Amino acid sequence: MKNTSKRGLGMELAGGPRVRSAFALLFLFLAVPLFASVAATPARADFRVCNATQSLVGVGIGYRAKAGWITEGWWHIEGQTCKTLIEGPLSSRFYYLYAEDAERGGRWDGPINMCVAEKEFKVAGVTDCVARGFQRAGFQEYDTGEQANWMVQLTDEPATGGNAAASGTNGQ
Repeated sequence: MKNTSKRGLGMELAGGPRVRSAFALLFLFLAVPLFASVAATPARADFRVCNATQSLVGVGIGYRAKAGWITEGWWHIEGQTCKTLIEGPLSSRFYYLYAEDAERGGRWDGPINMCVAEKEFKVAGVTDCVARGFQRAGFQEYDTGEQANWMVQLTDEPATGGNAAASGTNGQ
C-alpha cells in the first residue's frame, strides 16, 4: 500500500533542500581553494610560437643580447601545438622569427637577414653568415612593445605578398 500521508510527503520535501544545500556547501568548500590557487598563479612570461597548421614546422629565433646578436634554432613544433622558445620575462623589445614547413615546404620569413644552420644552432652575430659556415635567412621582426610575454601564431592563411601569415600578440 502506498503511503500518501502528508507527513511522509513533507519529510521527502524537507530532506530535499537539506541534501541540495549540503552538496552546494561541499562544492563551495572544494571550489574555493581551486579558485584561490588559480588567482594566485602568476601570469606567464615568455615568447611562444603556436603552429596553427597541420604540418610540422621548424622555427628559429633571433634577438639582441648583452653580448650582441644571437640566432638559435631549431624548435620543432607539431601542427596545432605551441612551444615556448624563451622562458621567463622578455629582456628585449624586438625579436625576429623564421620558420619552415618541414612537410609541405614554404616558410614564414621577413626582410631581416640572420644566420641559421642545417641542424640545431646557436650563432653569435648576424654578418658574414656564409663565410662563417652558416646559411642566411630572412627573419620577420616582432616589436613586443617591451611586454613581458609574446605569442606568434603561424597560419596557412596568406598575408600580403602571398606568404603564409605569422601574427604576433601579447600572449596574456
